Amino acid sequence: MDDNRKPDGIVLTEAQKRSRRQRSIAIALALGVLVVLFFAVTMVKGPAVLVRPM
Repeated sequence: MDDNRKPDGIVLTEAQKRSRRQRSIAIALALGVLVVLFFAVTMVKGPAVLVRPM
C-alpha cells in the first residue's frame, strides 16, 4: 500500500470538522428534548391517551 497518496473525496478543515460536530450535538440535544417533551405529555395525560372517541 502506498501511504503517500492523496485521500479520495473531500477533506474537511479542522474548523469545518468542529462546526459539523457542534451541529450534530445541537441536533441530538433538540431531538432529546423533543423525546422528553413527548414522554412528559404522555405521562401527564395518563391512560386517557389510549381512549379514542367513537
